[in-house]
Amino acid sequence: MGKTTNTFFLLIITFFVQVIFSGNILAQTKISAEKLGDKIDIRINNNLFTSYILSANEKYPFFFPVNGPSKASVTSMRNANYPHHSSLFFGCDKVNGGNYWQEGLERGQIISLRADIIETEGDKVVIENECIWKRPEAKSPIKDIRTITVRAPSENLFVIDFDITMEMLLDITINKTNHSFFSGRMDPDLAVTNGGTMINAEGETSEKGTFGKASAWMDYHGKRMGQIEGMAILQHPSNKWYPSTWFTRDYGFFSPTPMYWPENGENTMLKKGEVVKLRYRVLVHSGDHKMAKIAEEFEKFKNE
Repeated sequence: MGKTTNTFFLLIITFFVQVIFSGNILAQTKISAEKLGDKIDIRINNNLFTSYILSANEKYPFFFPVNGPSKASVTSMRNANYPHHSSLFFGCDKVNGGNYWQEGLERGQIISLRADIIETEGDKVVIENECIWKRPEAKSPIKDIRTITVRAPSENLFVIDFDITMEMLLDITINKTNHSFFSGRMDPDLAVTNGGTMINAEGETSEKGTFGKASAWMDYHGKRMGQIEGMAILQHPSNKWYPSTWFTRDYGFFSPTPMYWPENGENTMLKKGEVVKLRYRVLVHSGDHKMAKIAEEFEKFKNE
């Protein structure tokens, strides 16, 4: 009896020593996803990180809020001047005469057909979302499948991988437009107009320095509530049109936007049956771009 008791206590002591000195057991990050009606809530250690909104009454699926380490959203939702800016989203204007970006559902809409939670309750969440691009009295031009992976490598860095495969259901013409593809709208507190910083991989800053420049990544950060935090968008080198040129605004908008700078100056054309794969990584972080090691994170991403 005594020997068994001693062995038991030895195991308990060993366990707590490992916890105290490594911190790995208690500090292990738990990420979960739960579908609630027309959205999927994603939590990091039981705190809401983001909701992926899938409502049929919206223009397209999007993420909001996108909460930083401070637990406040680094992105914002719409305003009087730009009601078509929905936090963090993917869309496109001027596709075969339709509009899959700006307000007005009758002009075009990206509808979620299904959204499946593939992995949850571990160190990452994986969601697969199938969408159709449609508008009244017109054939659907595109369908897509998005794979969304969420991780939290540390308490100061949250990651959203957004991998999208687009299939052209018709011959596609996308006329020159500044409204195209993956985009983020920052919270006003973090905008350049309120003292924030927007910087690309080459170290160029603000709208003046980054607008119309091709770059692998862009980071947008600012100070609020006594601390700095922000969000970066990274493009994978395997992407068509890489590195896409950026459409940027000091008031808080940034997007790698290939359709505003088509090679012929007028439009981009894609053939029926053509498949376009695009990969983006979103880093939601504490500190500025140097503290968050955005350049180093891109090096990891490009080799994956």
